[in-house]
Amino acid sequence: MIDSKEAREALSEIDEMVRRVRQSQTYDIASLTMILWGALVFAGNIATWLWPREGDYFWIAVYVAGLAGMFAISALTQSRTGVRSFDLRVLVAYLLFFAFGYFCSALLGHFTPRQQGTFWPIYFMLFYSMAGLWFGYAFIAIGVCISALTLIGYYFVAGFSFLPWMAVVNGGGLILGGFWMRRS
Repeated sequence: MIDSKEAREALSEIDEMVRRVRQSQTYDIASLTMILWGALVFAGNIATWLWPREGDYFWIAVYVAGLAGMFAISALTQSRTGVRSFDLRVLVAYLLFFAFGYFCSALLGHFTPRQQGTFWPIYFMLFYSMAGLWFGYAFIAIGVCISALTLIGYYFVAGFSFLPWMAVVNGGGLILGGFWMRRS
C-alpha cells in the first residue's frame, strides 16, 4: 500500500509525463508545419524579388500551398498520433486570420510593398508568440526573434536587398525554428 503523499507524487509524475508527451506531439506537428511554411515563404520572397509585378499571385499561391500542405501534414500525422491537427475550425481560423490581415494592411493601411513585407511576418509571429503561452516557449522565442530581425531589416536593409533579407529571416527562420523544435 502507498500513502496519500506517495499517491500524490505518483499522480504528479504521471501528469508531468502526459504534459511532456502532449508538448512533444505539438512540437512534432508544429515543426513540420513551420518547415513547410518556411520553405514556401522563402520561395515567395525570392519569387517576388525576381518578378515583383507578379508578387500578389506568388503570395496567393504560397497561402494556398501552405493550407494544402497543412492538410497533408495533418492527414499523415493523424495515422501515427491519432490527433487531427487540421480540421474545419483550423481552416476557418486561417481564413479569418488572412482576411483580417488583408483588411488591415491593404484596405485600411494602404501599405507600401516594403511595409507589407514587414507587416505579414510580424502579424504571423504575434500568433506564434501567443501560441507559446499555451504550447511551449519555443514558439515565443521563434516569434520574437523573427519579429526583431524583420524590424531590423525594415529599418536598416537597403531597398533592393529587403526581400532576400526577408527570405532568409522569415523563411529561413521558420525552417531553422522547425528543426530546433524537432530536437526539443
